[in-house]
Amino acid sequence: MSIIENTREIPDSVLNWSADAPKGGKAVMNRVLKDGAAVPLFFAQTLIASLRDVGYNTTTSALCEHVDNAIQADADEVRVYFRQAGKQGDAVIDAAVYDNGRGMAPNVLKVATSFGGSMNFNNRSGIGRFGMGMKTAALSMSPTMELFSWQEPNAFYNMTLDVDAIGKERANAVELPDPTLMNDLPDEIADFFIKPMGFPTSAAEQDLFVGRGDDINERLGQSGTIVYMPACDRLTYAKARTLVEHAVKEMSRVYRRAIADGLRLYINNRRVEAFDPTYSMASARHAKMIDVETKTSRLLFAKTIEVPIREHSHKKEKIIIRLYRLPIEEWSTLSRKCLRNDLQVFNGLTVSMLRNDREVFAGAMTELTTRHAVTHWYRIQIDFPGSLDEAFGVAANKQGVRPKGYVKDAIKLAIGEDLTTLNEEIKRYQGAQASARNSAQPSASEAKATDADQHQAKPLQLTAEEEAELEGNLRVLAVALRRDGESDDEAFERIKESKYLIEFKHDEYWPFYHIEHRFGRVILTLNTAHPFFEKLYEPLRKLAAGGAFGEEDDGIEAPKTEGQDGPLVALELLLLSLARTQSQIAVSNEDAKKTLETLRREWSEAYRVQLTA
Repeated sequence: MSIIENTREIPDSVLNWSADAPKGGKAVMNRVLKDGAAVPLFFAQTLIASLRDVGYNTTTSALCEHVDNAIQADADEVRVYFRQAGKQGDAVIDAAVYDNGRGMAPNVLKVATSFGGSMNFNNRSGIGRFGMGMKTAALSMSPTMELFSWQEPNAFYNMTLDVDAIGKERANAVELPDPTLMNDLPDEIADFFIKPMGFPTSAAEQDLFVGRGDDINERLGQSGTIVYMPACDRLTYAKARTLVEHAVKEMSRVYRRAIADGLRLYINNRRVEAFDPTYSMASARHAKMIDVETKTSRLLFAKTIEVPIREHSHKKEKIIIRLYRLPIEEWSTLSRKCLRNDLQVFNGLTVSMLRNDREVFAGAMTELTTRHAVTHWYRIQIDFPGSLDEAFGVAANKQGVRPKGYVKDAIKLAIGEDLTTLNEEIKRYQGAQASARNSAQPSASEAKATDADQHQAKPLQLTAEEEAELEGNLRVLAVALRRDGESDDEAFERIKESKYLIEFKHDEYWPFYHIEHRFGRVILTLNTAHPFFEKLYEPLRKLAAGGAFGEEDDGIEAPKTEGQDGPLVALELLLLSLARTQSQIAVSNEDAKKTLETLRREWSEAYRVQLTA
C-alpha cells in the first residue's frame, strides 16, 4: 500500500507545504486525501490566499475595480481614500472606496462577497464580467476586505472577508455568514467622511464629504456601498501622498468620459478633473493650463470598421478609430515645462483604447504608428465593445490589451495611408522649424566657412558696375532663399554677409544633400525627408539646443549650453567644405559635374538603405 493509504496524517514530505501555509487548509488536505473522502472543487483556505497574488500592476489599477463597480451601480459620486497613520518607516495605510450607487440588498451583498458571485456574469455591455474583481482587488492590497452597503437610511449591512480567519477554517466547505445589520458606521469608517486626510496637507484643499455640523447618515443618503481595506500590506508605494498622486494621474484619464458625463470623482477629498490624452475634450484639464487660442486637437477622421470577434469568425463587431492632430504650429511656441509637465504632450500616450467608454490601454503602440518625434503630435483613439475582449486580448482585471494579429492588421489597413501622410506633414513642419533658427543672421557654420574662405581663395576685385550687378542678383537670390520671419532686406543682408548658405527641403526623392553655386555663394540644401536628417542631423541639432544625444526627440529646443553646438557645426562645415570642393570642380569640368552628380545620388541611396535596413 502507498504512504497515503497507510498513514492517518499525511507527512510534510508528501504535502510539501510552506511553514506559513493556511493551517486549516492543511487539515482539510489531510482529510480529503484519505480513501473515499469527498474532495471539494475549491479549497477555500488556499484559494483565498492564492488570490492575493492575482497580480495588479499597481494599487491604482486594483482600486479601479471598485470604481468600475460604482459606475456600473449608477453612482454619480465616488470617493477614494488613503489614510496614513504612524511614524515614517512604520506607517499603516488604510484604503477605502465609497460610492452613492444603488447599493445591495443583504442577499445580493452576500452573493457579491463570494468569488464568482455576480449579477452580471459575462455580460459584455458593462464594465465588470465575472464577479471576481472586487474581492481580488481588495485582497491584493489588504488581507481583509470589509463591505458596507445600504438601500435605506441608517441600515448598513456588513460583510467581511478575512484571509487569515478563512485560512484557519477546518471545514471542507467554507460558507459565508449572513450580513450584519448596523445602524451606524464604525468610527474607523466614519472618520474617512468627517476628518481631513493627512494628504493634501492643507485641510483647505479638501472638500470633505460631511461639513461641520452635518449629519453623516443623512449625507450618506438612501443607498451606497463602501469597500474598506484596513492595514494594507501590499501597495505600490509606501506613502499616502504618492498613492494619491498616482491615482489622480491614472483615474483622471481612465474615467475621463465618465467624469465628462457628470461623475464626481474624489481622491482624498480633492475633485479629479478629466485628463484627455487625445486633447480633444474642451472640458479636460489641459484646456485650462494654456493661454493660446487653440486649446484642443483637431479630429482628422473617425472611421468605423468591423472586426471578427475571433479569428476566422463570421460574427463581427464594429470599432471606431479616431485620429487627432495636435496643434503643433501653436503649441510648439509654449515653454518646454508647459509641454512636458503641464500638458504632458511627450508622455508617450499615442494610442488610447477604450472598452465600453472605459480606458483599458494608453501608451505607445509602435506597430500601429512609428518611432519618431512626429508621434508626439498626433493621437489615435480606438473604441471597442466588450464583445471583442478576446480579439483585443483584454484580461479579466482589465489591465492593458494584447490585440490579436488580425486586429492590428485591420487597424493598420484602415489608417496606414493617413498616418503616412500625417507623419510626412509633421516632419516637413519640423524641418522648416529647424531651418528657421536665427533666421536673420548666418549660422555659426556659415560664418566660420565664410571667415575661412579668405585663407583658401583670393578675394575678387569687382568694378562698380559689377558690384551693382552682383547686388541686384543677390537681392533676387535673397527673395528665393528668404526664411520665415525675415524681411527681404534682412534676407539680403544675411546673404550678402555670408558666402555659404544652408537651406532645407523636404523631398522623398532627393538625395540627402544638394549643392548649387550662384553669384559667388555656395548653397547647401539638406533634405529633411532623408533618414540622414532624422538619424544624424536632428540628434546633433537637439544636442546643440541643450538636449541629450540619443534621447528621443520631442521637436522642442531646450536652452543652449556653451560648447554643445560643436558637433553640429563640425558636421555642417564638413558638408560645406564638400559643397565648396564639388562646386569648384564642377564649374570647370562638365564631365566631372555629371560624375559628382551620379556619386551624390548613389551615395545618398546607399546611405538611406544602411540607415533604415
